Amino acid sequence: MVRRFGDLTAVDGVSFRIAPGETYGLLGPNGAGKTTTISMVSGLIAADSGTVTVAGRPMTPRTTEPKKHVGLVPQELAIYPDLSARENLVFFGSLQGMRGAGLTSRVDAVLELIGLTDRAKDLSKEYSGGMKRRLNIGIGLLHQPTLLILDEPTVGVDPQSRNAILESVEALSVEGMAVLYTTHYMEEAERLCDRIGIIDSGKLQAEGTRDELIRLTGGVDTIRIAGSGDLGSAADTLRAIPGVERVVADRHSATLTVRDAPALIAEVVGTAAGQGVTLSDVEVSRPDLESVFLHLTGKALRD
Repeated sequence: MVRRFGDLTAVDGVSFRIAPGETYGLLGPNGAGKTTTISMVSGLIAADSGTVTVAGRPMTPRTTEPKKHVGLVPQELAIYPDLSARENLVFFGSLQGMRGAGLTSRVDAVLELIGLTDRAKDLSKEYSGGMKRRLNIGIGLLHQPTLLILDEPTVGVDPQSRNAILESVEALSVEGMAVLYTTHYMEEAERLCDRIGIIDSGKLQAEGTRDELIRLTGGVDTIRIAGSGDLGSAADTLRAIPGVERVVADRHSATLTVRDAPALIAEVVGTAAGQGVTLSDVEVSRPDLESVFLHLTGKALRD
């Protein structure tokens, strides 16, 4: 997909596929092209080139049939503050053609899924920011869409509410929906997403599972040990451990570059102790998606 706004190419050749039951994350900083991408996927705006297909049907601003298969949860809240959670869900369900016992049953199931059953009768204007966000998600998934699109659903909420939102999203795998989840929070992508596309400056820089993306950085871990005794003298012994690629040491600390830190940590500690070192600190650092983003773009994710 390509989308231009005047001289600015906001989305430049982005392409991906999401399978049923899969959560696909678009990870990138603000202004990377995430919202423009999902606006094309949901049929809100047209692509200048490229195509979008949902449930086997082409999606454009003019098509209506494929939009029935999409649930869109925008960054901005789309709820009625003077209605309760249940009333909001019933109203939006009726817009989707849901009626009677089927609608009532589905509303009950969604309230349970988003954790608002106990507050279902309260006006949504009385809710916390996180509760409003969860209701927003519930509206999007009420009609059991083939594709649920979540655009940065945790923006501006406190940590407790954020965790409740993430738990609600995690439960969606039971629903069997394909989920497109945009975020600039690395930890959200790692926790929720089966596959991740890293987007920056309108281009998809890489995609894959977390482990596949980590391997792009070389996949090396770091073990740092510190303590009393001469670690500098122990460096040669530490270098001889299979799987240790590099050791930088002085008298009181050593930093080891290794292939699999969890598998080697016991041997590293034992070897250092065998060289007369009494350890006071051991730190293990493993590559994460922040490392991948830095490796691919030369800048930090939140720059």
